[in-house]
Amino acid sequence: MRVLHVASEVYPLIKTGGLADVAAALPAALMRIGVDARILVPGYPAVLDKLADLRPVRTLADPWTTGGTVLMKGTTPDGVPCYVVDAPEMYGRPGNPYLGPDGKDWPDNHFRFALLSWTAAWIAGDDGGRRWRPDVVHGHDWQAGLAPAYLTLGGGPRAATVLTIHNIAYQGLFPASLLGPLQLPASSFSVDGLEYYDQIGFLKAGLFYSDRITTVSPTYAEEIQSPDGGWGLHGLLASRAGDLWGILNGVDYDVWSPDTDPHIVQRYDAGHLDAKAANKSALQAEFRLDVRADAPLFGVVSRLTPMKGFDLLLSAIPPLVEQGAQFALLGSGEGWLEDGFRSLEEQFPGQVGVFLGYDEPLSHRVQAGCDVILLPSRSEPCGLIQLYGLRYGTLPLVRRAGGLADTVADAQDWAIDRGEATGFVFDNASVDELLWACRRALALWREPERWRSVQRAAMARDFSWTASARRYLDMYRSVYADD
Repeated sequence: MRVLHVASEVYPLIKTGGLADVAAALPAALMRIGVDARILVPGYPAVLDKLADLRPVRTLADPWTTGGTVLMKGTTPDGVPCYVVDAPEMYGRPGNPYLGPDGKDWPDNHFRFALLSWTAAWIAGDDGGRRWRPDVVHGHDWQAGLAPAYLTLGGGPRAATVLTIHNIAYQGLFPASLLGPLQLPASSFSVDGLEYYDQIGFLKAGLFYSDRITTVSPTYAEEIQSPDGGWGLHGLLASRAGDLWGILNGVDYDVWSPDTDPHIVQRYDAGHLDAKAANKSALQAEFRLDVRADAPLFGVVSRLTPMKGFDLLLSAIPPLVEQGAQFALLGSGEGWLEDGFRSLEEQFPGQVGVFLGYDEPLSHRVQAGCDVILLPSRSEPCGLIQLYGLRYGTLPLVRRAGGLADTVADAQDWAIDRGEATGFVFDNASVDELLWACRRALALWREPERWRSVQRAAMARDFSWTASARRYLDMYRSVYADD
């Protein structure tokens, strides 16, 4: 089976979040079980610089660029064939793939990601002479949402289509006046199409026109069918429940494993947890914290938004610091949250350390050096940070939402005794409940033997991509069973 993955970012070529990790690891995992998987990504400068064996395939006369688009092909570091949409006037810009230097969306994002989808539809089309044509076009998030629309609305034989929702809150909404410029027929602008409250919805287009819809955890698949979790798309998703698959993300243990990680100070495994202490001391020094083995260290690696629950953490840190806890935070996001954490760093020198921005090697060191990794999210489709924490014996402390609910087992006494506990879970998005969970973590941390038993149980959990890839293959095959 031939599958083309269409994504706006792919690790390690370019990354702003977990989508890039999935877009890299899933095709590689599919290849290992016999699928001919390939990737299509925009030709950002970082992508063109990092791909191996990059060469032109064909010049395409797309509707939006003045000089045309060159389809390139190379190979990712994982050995996955990767097509690149080389259109400098669309993608030849420094920095973030979505935002300009002013921190706002690029004003032509509608054309930039329409071109990505249009190119996917061209690759999947039938020109009678192409050597490789996918059986399935698998788009990721709103940036690839128009690919199923272009394929379906174009008529004639076409590849099967799948769209994965990584976060339904991000929908790609644009004015209705762009319908013609985006090469979309007037008939598509309706409730039974891509119209979303009088706007063009790129994600809505993908959800309506795709043969299958997936999202990144079973619990999130249920949540997005409800008014509270569906962001206005719950009715459509509920009507397509039979086509909606919740498939848990996996972890690339070639990248995320403390026994082989090149970014950490001291490698370790579940049988040598004492070696984790060297990573903690080094991380405390790196974040300008007091280097103390007797201080429980909580970590954060995340976008700083209320959706992730970090407004709750702002209020929870002071009383926890008073109980001896330390905090190391790596992330960026909304300005008022960044300012709030900076203020706490000034208020509690040696106890709170903040690094604003993103640094991939540092994110590995946070996982290896902390005792607890925090994800107090109001909504979390899957989450990869808690899966990394499990592997590193850095116990996740999470709210029961989406994939967090599917992957972390609460450290209740009976679960610890049975070897099933892997972290700490709270239910309601409130400061009091977050504090309650953190205090439970502090209490268990002060019982070293029981803490170690939970660490070992966490590190034994297997969230590798193999099982998830097989589920995706089952889903691809289900499209053909319908024919």
